[in-house]
Amino acid sequence: MGKLSPMELKYLKVLSELYPTVPAASTEIINLQAILNLPKGTEHVISDIHGEADQFFHVLKNGSGAVRAKIDDEFGNSLSNRDKKQLATLIYYPEQKLDLIEKSEPDLEDWYKITLNRLIQVCKRVASKYTRSKVRKALPDDFAYIIEELINEKEEVLNKEAYYNGIIDTIIHIDRARPFIVAVCNLIQRLVIDHLHIVGDIFDRGSGAVEIMDHLLTYHSVDIQWGNHDLLWMGAASGQEACIANVIRICARYGNLETLEDGYGINLLPLANFAVNTYGNDPCTVFDIHYLGNRKIPKQEMDIEMRMHKAMAVIQFKLEGQTIMRHPEFDMDNRLLLDKIDYEKGTVHIDGEEYPLNDTHFPTIDPKHPYELSAEEKEVMARLVHNFCHCEKLQKHIRFLFKSGSIYLKYNGNLYYHGCVPLNEDGSFREVTFKGKTYSGKALYDFIESYCRKGYYLTGKKNKEKIYGQDMMWFAWSNENSPVFGKEKMATFERYFVSSKEVQREKKDAYYRLIEREDICDHILTEFGLDPATSHIINGHMPVKLKAGETPIKCGGKLLIIDGGFSKAYQKTTGIAGYTLIYNSYGLRLVTHQSFQGLEKAIVDETDICDEINVVQALNDRKYVADTDNGKVLKERIKDLEQLLMAYRTGVLREAVKK
Repeated sequence: MGKLSPMELKYLKVLSELYPTVPAASTEIINLQAILNLPKGTEHVISDIHGEADQFFHVLKNGSGAVRAKIDDEFGNSLSNRDKKQLATLIYYPEQKLDLIEKSEPDLEDWYKITLNRLIQVCKRVASKYTRSKVRKALPDDFAYIIEELINEKEEVLNKEAYYNGIIDTIIHIDRARPFIVAVCNLIQRLVIDHLHIVGDIFDRGSGAVEIMDHLLTYHSVDIQWGNHDLLWMGAASGQEACIANVIRICARYGNLETLEDGYGINLLPLANFAVNTYGNDPCTVFDIHYLGNRKIPKQEMDIEMRMHKAMAVIQFKLEGQTIMRHPEFDMDNRLLLDKIDYEKGTVHIDGEEYPLNDTHFPTIDPKHPYELSAEEKEVMARLVHNFCHCEKLQKHIRFLFKSGSIYLKYNGNLYYHGCVPLNEDGSFREVTFKGKTYSGKALYDFIESYCRKGYYLTGKKNKEKIYGQDMMWFAWSNENSPVFGKEKMATFERYFVSSKEVQREKKDAYYRLIEREDICDHILTEFGLDPATSHIINGHMPVKLKAGETPIKCGGKLLIIDGGFSKAYQKTTGIAGYTLIYNSYGLRLVTHQSFQGLEKAIVDETDICDEINVVQALNDRKYVADTDNGKVLKERIKDLEQLLMAYRTGVLREAVKK
């Protein structure tokens, strides 16, 4: 080997501490080389969950059809469709399905034997693409040894069938069949998906965001591309007041204050008292509550929530105005509307036109200083800021979003982001100015992410960089130049106070009209350092209206928008209940979902919501670990180890002496 630089020698010395001998380094090279020849793990892509926990968990459990596909691969025509459906449902919901089967099955012991053998066959198949070491780490503690025995062939056992049947018979005999089945089903769920991508908007109107975040904290491998709703909550957790006001207003609007009160323990009593005292005689009809589902709310409770809704909306418009005036470079003066109200006439001027207001009762607004909070509003906000910043569970969740998330991601040749890349009408990247410097394309993404992190992690309430970063999270939530928003305005004020549908309209970024053009998609992929010939863009954010003839597959499959209505609020418009993606070693598949009708129907009727599966890209050659980003890392590791091996053999380094 050639002469090593001091830095190379220093690195090899550090590496030698991990692999102190020729056999140790050699074994690791062999191990890594073997891993490179395994099939690429399956990636699961979900977007725009919007707090819909039940549907999210069902899609996660069935791997968007990946579990059923493994059952079909393993059993082919040797099992009836009925048996396959029962087996799949058992894998999704083992405990609940066992409750039903154990009550109705006449020969439970025989059913246990058949089912255990089938589950072990499926488990063998899903484990076959991983090393034994990786599978071993995923095994449940209580049954690790037994499962490992059953899923790994043992050449030294002469009568294998008797050996394995003996294990299964003993499991049944000692009354451990039920917990063993549950453990194997959970293991299959764990192994069928190697990595999960969440392409934004975990939070919003649904009531299950806390439960979803708790689960993601324990998920074996996940990344998150922040959506505008996520960034809103991230800003709120950092203490940005306009973000806090938006979060509470949205929760109030959709009858979802329980996420704040029960899920995170945020005390809303001061807000409720203020709202009742201030708007007690106000019918607040403009601020009715859009309760999702079939919730029945007592009128007195609804009246209080409507007043809280209005109180927080007014506070929000004031705080947003303050944020806009702090940052002229945000170029949002057109969203300063409280000073455009004629409080005597009850009208508002928007874009040069005068419109009558739907609500003219503003007891806390001083027309001369419309963006100043009243003393009572300041007190309410001070308490809310303290509660958000000191909520342990919320902070844990938001730290996880920062740790496991980013505003965009390049992963195995594909580009993931929630919204768009802001474009001009001619298809060029729109330039946005911050702190006297212009940014566009990838640089715009990088700048915004950098400051969002500063807004959360920097310390000191008066730290200017921290304050700028906190305000950047609000910018990302609602500015037309934000890549996670992608509209010319957020017309919240207009939707409440003005009846004109035209003034309420939120025009989409040119991106959404231009992404059918191959040159645009290629330009974006190139900007982010990816190969346009082989890469895809995957984003969500804009619900795809299948009922109106829209399709999630753009530019011949080069770009996919997978927000199809996961949230119940969008399903009447979209006609479906969302899209997900599966990217395995054979290609990329788009899955269309039906609406989840509840846990009972899924278990009893064995229904699955995977409605249609479209192959977006079928690979001519199967992908292996060697073809992935991790494969590149492993190849570099092998090169380093080969260099270490040569250093041992040429005497540059000495092997460690065994003690």
